[in-house]
Amino acid sequence: MEKCYICEKGKLENKKVPYSVHGELVGEFPAQVCVACGETFFSEENSKKITEVTKAKGLFGLGARTKIGEAGSTLDIRLPQKIIQFLKLKKGEEVMLYPESRHRLVVEI
Repeated sequence: MEKCYICEKGKLENKKVPYSVHGELVGEFPAQVCVACGETFFSEENSKKITEVTKAKGLFGLGARTKIGEAGSTLDIRLPQKIIQFLKLKKGEEVMLYPESRHRLVVEI
């Protein structure tokens, strides 16, 4: 067994690991997992498989930066077209906003 590349203390075990992107399960993939720190290492081949499945599910590249704007006396946030299409959002649809922490805003449809 190999030593962990990160903590250099734990041994790496072969396991099937669930992999999620933006809260959506992409699948379970073979990986090496450190028994001490829990760090997960995917082979290059499995990383490519993960990318292929992520693209096929429309999850690849959904993260985006945007700026806060102003509409009258309120602030607004513009959503990129990729996110609008992925979530199938429609004008006038009601959403729920709440702070999860001081640095995270959650939007629920």
